[in-house]
Amino acid sequence: MKTLIIMGSSRSNGHTRKIVDYIRGRIDASFIDLNDYQIAYYDYDGNYPAEDNFLDLMERVVGYDQLIFATPIYWYAMSAQLKTFFDRLTDCLKIRKDIGYALKGKKMFMVSCGSDEEVPKEFDVPFKDSADYLHMKYVGGVHTWIDEENEIEEYVKLLLNGFCKQLE
Repeated sequence: MKTLIIMGSSRSNGHTRKIVDYIRGRIDASFIDLNDYQIAYYDYDGNYPAEDNFLDLMERVVGYDQLIFATPIYWYAMSAQLKTFFDRLTDCLKIRKDIGYALKGKKMFMVSCGSDEEVPKEFDVPFKDSADYLHMKYVGGVHTWIDEENEIEEYVKLLLNGFCKQLE
């Protein structure tokens, strides 16, 4: 199965990237950093600037079987970059329905990275409900954190190793 990790974070080389790199060291996965793309906020009328990359990016995304969304936890929610990406999925249901239909049946996973060992209550609801709405299969996720030495703890590595087994 072809796997794609889509990371939305304010820091391209922060803690979430460290987690993503750990995962990519264990599975074969392509990677997209949303900071490398111009993605405008959702517009009800579909008026986007010429430099907007969302639909071009989605044409690539639908070529994968499994999508892993990686995000830090900012104020108990996904990052603004990833939220904007999710908002723009509406365009795949209105402007480019072919892309929306192509998402059907794909597997969705979530990776969160926070400063606490506990994930905020119901953090994964937007992922689960979006997958359901798009007729994708939400398989699950993993919550991670980085220790005070800026390293991945052994316990978190065990969690990640288990998560990676789901992707095989």
